[in-house]
Amino acid sequence: MHPATAKWYDRRDYVFIEFCVEDSKEVKVNFEKSKLSFSCFGGVDSISHQNEIELFDGIDPNESKHKRTDRSVLCCLRKAESGKPWPRLSKDKAKMNWLSVDFNNWKDWEDDSDEELSSFDRFSEMMNNMGGEDDLPEVDGADEEDSADSDDEKMPDLE
Repeated sequence: MHPATAKWYDRRDYVFIEFCVEDSKEVKVNFEKSKLSFSCFGGVDSISHQNEIELFDGIDPNESKHKRTDRSVLCCLRKAESGKPWPRLSKDKAKMNWLSVDFNNWKDWEDDSDEELSSFDRFSEMMNNMGGEDDLPEVDGADEEDSADSDDEKMPDLE
Protein backbone atom coordinates (compact mmCIF):
# COMPACT_ATOMS: atom_id res chain seq x y z
CA MET A 1 0.00 0.00 0.00
CA HIS A 2 1.10 3.53 -0.83
CA PRO A 3 0.08 6.72 0.93
CA ALA A 4 -1.97 9.07 -1.24
CA THR A 5 -0.49 12.50 -1.92
CA ALA A 6 -2.43 15.12 0.04
CA LYS A 7 -2.67 18.90 0.50
CA TRP A 8 -4.22 20.68 3.49
CA TYR A 9 -5.25 24.14 4.64
CA ASP A 10 -6.67 25.73 7.78
CA ARG A 11 -9.78 27.86 8.27
CA ARG A 12 -11.54 29.32 11.32
CA ASP A 13 -13.98 26.41 11.85
CA TYR A 14 -12.59 23.72 9.54
CA VAL A 15 -9.45 22.03 8.31
CA PHE A 16 -9.50 20.81 4.71
CA ILE A 17 -7.48 17.89 3.37
CA GLU A 18 -7.50 16.91 -0.28
CA PHE A 19 -6.24 13.43 -1.15
CA CYS A 20 -5.07 13.61 -4.76
CA VAL A 21 -6.11 10.26 -6.21
CA GLU A 22 -7.58 10.11 -9.71
CA ASP A 23 -10.42 7.69 -10.46
CA SER A 24 -10.68 6.56 -6.84
CA LYS A 25 -12.79 3.53 -5.97
CA GLU A 26 -13.87 1.98 -2.67
CA VAL A 27 -13.12 5.21 -0.79
CA LYS A 28 -13.17 4.82 3.00
CA VAL A 29 -12.72 7.82 5.31
CA ASN A 30 -12.86 7.34 9.06
CA PHE A 31 -13.10 10.44 11.25
CA GLU A 32 -12.17 10.04 14.90
CA LYS A 33 -11.78 12.76 17.54
CA SER A 34 -8.01 12.96 17.11
CA LYS A 35 -7.30 10.79 14.05
CA LEU A 36 -8.15 10.56 10.35
CA SER A 37 -7.88 7.36 8.31
CA PHE A 38 -8.20 7.30 4.52
CA SER A 39 -8.02 4.42 2.05
CA CYS A 40 -9.01 3.77 -1.56
CA PHE A 41 -7.97 2.19 -4.83
CA GLY A 42 -7.01 4.65 -7.53
CA GLY A 43 -5.59 5.27 -10.97
CA VAL A 44 -5.61 3.03 -14.02
CA ASP A 45 -3.65 0.37 -12.11
CA SER A 46 -6.03 0.45 -9.09
CA ILE A 47 -3.17 1.04 -6.68
CA SER A 48 -4.13 0.69 -3.03
CA HIS A 49 -3.67 3.92 -1.05
CA GLN A 50 -3.80 4.26 2.72
CA ASN A 51 -3.13 7.26 4.95
CA GLU A 52 -3.49 7.64 8.70
CA ILE A 53 -2.75 10.76 10.66
CA GLU A 54 -2.88 11.74 14.32
CA LEU A 55 -4.38 15.23 14.12
CA PHE A 56 -2.89 18.37 15.67
CA ASP A 57 -6.08 19.01 17.65
CA GLY A 58 -9.54 17.52 18.11
CA ILE A 59 -12.32 17.43 15.53
CA ASP A 60 -16.03 16.70 15.64
CA PRO A 61 -16.31 13.38 13.75
CA ASN A 62 -20.09 13.71 13.32
CA GLU A 63 -19.77 17.13 11.64
CA SER A 64 -16.83 16.15 9.40
CA LYS A 65 -17.52 15.08 5.81
CA HIS A 66 -15.81 14.01 2.61
CA LYS A 67 -16.63 14.30 -1.08
CA ARG A 68 -15.17 12.25 -3.92
CA THR A 69 -14.51 13.68 -7.39
CA ASP A 70 -12.79 12.12 -10.40
CA ARG A 71 -9.49 13.76 -9.43
CA SER A 72 -9.45 13.72 -5.62
CA VAL A 73 -11.22 13.19 -2.30
CA LEU A 74 -11.82 16.37 -0.28
CA CYS A 75 -12.22 15.99 3.48
CA CYS A 76 -13.75 18.76 5.55
CA LEU A 77 -12.85 18.35 9.24
CA ARG A 78 -14.95 20.35 11.71
CA LYS A 79 -12.66 21.68 14.44
CA ALA A 80 -13.64 20.85 18.02
CA GLU A 81 -12.47 24.38 18.98
CA SER A 82 -13.54 27.00 16.41
CA GLY A 83 -11.19 29.92 15.97
CA LYS A 84 -8.08 28.05 17.11
CA PRO A 85 -5.42 28.01 14.36
CA TRP A 86 -3.61 24.81 13.44
CA PRO A 87 0.06 25.50 12.63
CA ARG A 88 0.32 21.97 11.20
CA LEU A 89 -2.02 19.09 10.44
CA SER A 90 -0.35 16.37 12.48
CA LYS A 91 0.25 16.03 16.19
CA ASP A 92 3.90 15.14 15.48
CA LYS A 93 6.25 17.74 14.08
CA ALA A 94 7.78 15.09 11.83
CA LYS A 95 7.57 15.80 8.09
CA MET A 96 5.35 13.44 6.12
CA ASN A 97 6.57 13.19 2.53
CA TRP A 98 3.04 12.65 1.19
CA LEU A 99 1.59 15.79 2.83
CA SER A 100 2.00 19.43 1.80
CA VAL A 101 0.35 22.77 2.52
CA ASP A 102 -2.18 23.93 -0.08
CA PHE A 103 -0.86 27.48 -0.50
CA ASN A 104 -3.46 28.25 -3.20
CA ASN A 105 -6.18 28.03 -0.52
CA TRP A 106 -4.21 29.05 2.56
CA LYS A 107 -5.37 32.23 4.24
CA ASP A 108 -4.38 34.02 7.44
CA TRP A 109 -7.90 34.21 8.81
CA GLU A 110 -6.96 35.45 12.30
CA ASP A 111 -7.03 39.08 11.08
CA ASP A 112 -10.18 38.75 8.92
CA SER A 113 -12.81 41.45 8.81
CA ASP A 114 -16.43 40.61 9.58
CA GLU A 115 -17.35 40.94 5.90
CA GLU A 116 -14.81 38.32 4.84
CA LEU A 117 -15.93 36.07 7.71
CA SER A 118 -19.55 36.13 6.57
CA SER A 119 -18.57 34.98 3.07
CA PHE A 120 -16.57 32.15 4.61
CA ASP A 121 -19.54 31.21 6.80
CA ARG A 122 -21.56 30.72 3.60
CA PHE A 123 -18.77 28.52 2.23
CA SER A 124 -18.70 26.52 5.47
CA GLU A 125 -22.45 26.03 5.29
CA MET A 126 -22.12 24.76 1.72
CA MET A 127 -19.43 22.28 2.83
CA ASN A 128 -21.64 21.15 5.71
CA ASN A 129 -24.51 20.47 3.34
CA MET A 130 -22.46 18.60 0.77
CA GLY A 131 -23.61 15.10 0.11
CA GLY A 132 -21.91 11.96 -1.07
CA GLU A 133 -20.08 11.36 -4.31
CA ASP A 134 -23.27 11.02 -6.39
CA ASP A 135 -24.60 14.47 -5.48
CA LEU A 136 -22.59 16.41 -8.06
CA PRO A 137 -24.72 18.94 -9.95
CA GLU A 138 -25.55 18.43 -13.62
CA VAL A 139 -24.06 21.00 -15.96
CA ASP A 140 -26.48 22.14 -18.67
CA GLY A 141 -25.11 21.71 -22.16
CA ALA A 142 -21.90 19.98 -21.08
CA ASP A 143 -22.44 17.10 -23.51
CA GLU A 144 -23.77 19.14 -26.43
CA GLU A 145 -20.96 19.35 -28.96
CA ASP A 146 -22.88 20.99 -31.83
CA SER A 147 -24.53 23.79 -29.87
CA ALA A 148 -24.59 27.10 -31.74
CA ASP A 149 -23.00 30.02 -29.99
CA SER A 150 -23.58 33.67 -30.85
CA ASP A 151 -19.84 34.17 -31.39
CA ASP A 152 -19.42 31.15 -33.71
CA GLU A 153 -19.51 33.27 -36.90
CA LYS A 154 -16.95 32.65 -39.60
CA MET A 155 -13.87 34.83 -39.22
CA PRO A 156 -12.87 36.92 -42.23
CA ASP A 157 -9.73 35.84 -44.09
CA LEU A 158 -6.53 37.68 -43.28
CA GLU A 159 -5.13 39.80 -46.10
